[in-house]
Amino acid sequence: MLSVQDLRVHYGGIQAVKGISLEVQRGELVCLIGSNGAGKTSTMKAITASLAFEGAVRFKDRAVAGQGAWDLVGQGLAMVPEGRGVFARMSIDENLRMGAYSRSDSKEVLQDLAQMYALFPRLQERRTQLAGTLSGGEQQMLAMGRALMSRPELLLLDEPSMGLSPLMVDKIFEVIAQLRAQGMTILLVEQNASRALALADRAYVMETGLITLSGPAQDLMHDPAVRQAYLGEA
Repeated sequence: MLSVQDLRVHYGGIQAVKGISLEVQRGELVCLIGSNGAGKTSTMKAITASLAFEGAVRFKDRAVAGQGAWDLVGQGLAMVPEGRGVFARMSIDENLRMGAYSRSDSKEVLQDLAQMYALFPRLQERRTQLAGTLSGGEQQMLAMGRALMSRPELLLLDEPSMGLSPLMVDKIFEVIAQLRAQGMTILLVEQNASRALALADRAYVMETGLITLSGPAQDLMHDPAVRQAYLGEA
């Protein structure tokens, strides 16, 4: 479903991503782990055409280059960005409906809206509340719900657990597990390596703009270098 070949991203004279390659097959949950500054978010932004890049990115065998992020949403590619990016002065309900802006099937949009409230009951309790007044965890739920309203075939999640309480982290990973069980294809960037690897089919480890390790997630979970660097083991 997603193919990335020799991806390079520059910020002026700084090269944030240095020629990486990765792929995501339909129905997989693939995670990308690494420390701050490794280039993970730059990779996600390039995949969604939100950032200029060199190399080749193909979604459903179609080149991403030359398209806008809004075009990709209509084709089935949606991202929940780092920092959530909710529309702070709009209500929860309005934010969710904005996620379906590219759809014309109004009856099914209403059905999906009901499903989002079933998935995130806390949002339903606050559906008229302004998004900017929500807690970090509630905003993360809203950002995920908004992305799901576009009915994505590939969902990109960039640091969904960042800054959340342990209880909210559990809720977010519970939802990700539900989506995976339903067959959704997911690319997950996550600093909580143990949680990500436990859920993923395959994983890539990124360091200073390069992919340094890749393979089945369970294999990487037991790799001594990964355990020492990312799982807090000596």
